Amino acid sequence: MDVNKFVLDYLKREESLFSKDLVNNGSQLNDSIQGKSLMVIGGAGTIGSSFIKAAMRFMPAKLVVVDMNENGLTELVRDLRSIDGQYIPEDFVTYPLSFDSPAFRKLFIAHGPFDIVANFAAHKHVRSEKDIYSIEALIENNLVKAKGLLDLLVEYPPQHFFCVSTDKAANPVNIMGASKKMMEELILSYGDKIKVSTARFANVAFSNGSLLEGFLKRMEKEQPLSCPSDVKRFFVSPQESGEICLMACVLGKNREIFFPKLDMEKDLIKFADIYPVLLNKFGYKPVIFDSDFEARRNISLIKEGKYPVYIFETNTSGEKLFEEFYTEEEDFDLEKYNALGVISKSPTYKTEQFDVIFKELYNLLENPKLEKSQIVDWLKKYIPEFQHIETGLGLDKKM
Repeated sequence: MDVNKFVLDYLKREESLFSKDLVNNGSQLNDSIQGKSLMVIGGAGTIGSSFIKAAMRFMPAKLVVVDMNENGLTELVRDLRSIDGQYIPEDFVTYPLSFDSPAFRKLFIAHGPFDIVANFAAHKHVRSEKDIYSIEALIENNLVKAKGLLDLLVEYPPQHFFCVSTDKAANPVNIMGASKKMMEELILSYGDKIKVSTARFANVAFSNGSLLEGFLKRMEKEQPLSCPSDVKRFFVSPQESGEICLMACVLGKNREIFFPKLDMEKDLIKFADIYPVLLNKFGYKPVIFDSDFEARRNISLIKEGKYPVYIFETNTSGEKLFEEFYTEEEDFDLEKYNALGVISKSPTYKTEQFDVIFKELYNLLENPKLEKSQIVDWLKKYIPEFQHIETGLGLDKKM
């Protein structure tokens, strides 16, 4: 299934949300990318690979992609080399490693200097709330590794540095969102040393690990679907996610945060409104069950053209019923671009203050008996708007 087409059709968009902005700013994008050297970290994921495809339109001279997912990198290469007419620079190489490893520093220096560095390597799921070990890994990836990368970039500064954020960073209620809000503050503080920008955007439909991708995988395996009845999200297609990140990276001025101009009334969509359309596309009619047990028991309905779906109300920790792109306290511009809003921010903390903040964090992470509440309290200390939703339940308990 062409997920980009499905998403645009479902959202009643005739073209990408950002098509006009890409055309209107094509000259600047071309001048900043054509013939330039580009590194993409976390480039095997849905958003990173979509960013790469968006950037390839402007013909960079060099592309270096780093990702811990070796299989994902393999598929990225196969995908790019299988698209008719796809531009790929002669100087194109991928590396399956972590961006905090000694090998990464060596390859960064060997391949550099880079004109553009874009980082998509992050924990993005609320699911990481499930236990302290997953939370530690999230914090290390979204903050500790990010700071190490920033320190490296200060030594070898690119013209553009972009690090992806999330709409969950606005008024966060989960540890993932709060960690990304802290990451935003971290990279903004480095704006005195290098040019930095980021983007908050919506749920990327059918991205790796997303609920909508989960629908497709359940159907592929003839397993029942599981869907919350009350969660609303903004949606962009994978293609659109790459485009907004590319424009935030290249067009964004220092310390700007881009977001899609979507309407809180019209564009927030329930997951529960999408699965019937998806099932219908594959020739099924949904049959609703109020327990996962009953949904599993009735999997034989698939042979009759009916599909079992377990519907439930959300009750897991850190789960917000709707998302937003900015807060009332933030200074944003909705006029500069056709479909993009821009937040201009001054850093809350200076780089030197983050040395102290991170010393506290390192001390926490060294504690063999670290608890989730201590991470929450540390985040609340520096992200006062963080209102953590704690129910004691995690997504690993759900189908």
